[in-house]
Amino acid sequence: MNGLPPPGSTRPRAVVLDTDGVLIDSAAVHAAAWKTAFDACLAERADGAGPQEPFDADADYRRYVDGRSRYDGAEAFLTARGVRLPHGAADDPPGCDTVRAVAARKEQAFQGALRTRPVVAFEDAVRALTALRDHRVPCAAVSASRHARALLAAGGFDRLLRTVVDGGEAARLGLPGKPDPALFLHAAHVLGVRPQDCAVVEDALAGVLAGRRGRFGLVVGVDRTPDRHTTGSLREHGAHLVTTDLMEWVEAVWGARP
Repeated sequence: MNGLPPPGSTRPRAVVLDTDGVLIDSAAVHAAAWKTAFDACLAERADGAGPQEPFDADADYRRYVDGRSRYDGAEAFLTARGVRLPHGAADDPPGCDTVRAVAARKEQAFQGALRTRPVVAFEDAVRALTALRDHRVPCAAVSASRHARALLAAGGFDRLLRTVVDGGEAARLGLPGKPDPALFLHAAHVLGVRPQDCAVVEDALAGVLAGRRGRFGLVVGVDRTPDRHTTGSLREHGAHLVTTDLMEWVEAVWGARP
């Protein structure tokens, strides 16, 4: 762990965790679906100078999309490529004419991928949340995705989490997406703790930034990349420490199981 704290030195009263890439292995599925949507859009707008560089499912996903709502992520990437589209309407069909149409195409690709590529839970996340439950530390999961509750339940997390704040609830409450800290702040409120008494656990740069903006007592970055190449960026965006294994962090902070 990068920045490993001494055992028992920092003990948050509650923990709020991101979902995709932290608890369940779904980030790659989301990234592939975005690539399908964005590359089609870029190809439609190729000019005489030739096609634009395709969407990078690693670098572009982390920089523009990861941790954000579908609409915010779509608009951020397209704007970066000089593609400005009207926002569109909620019932826009999958396509490339509006931001919502591009997001709908991503959703279509994501749903298709789920039928052939089941999302699985990270083993260290299951162990870490089980240990936190044993230590009576309440935990919440947040996600910009409207699929989060179903995917978390499929991974067995529903019995380990006090609450889930997903994209559907965020829309209902009018909560802005990351890097705004609203999702995390609402989850902490539901858990009954102040932000300074709560830890945020994130793999997305926008999420780490949101944790710092919300003045959470501890922001833990999670680097699951094969070569650990996001560790530096996570720390630069405000992570107090970065881990590759959630159970390692839990054991360092809370020690052995009670």
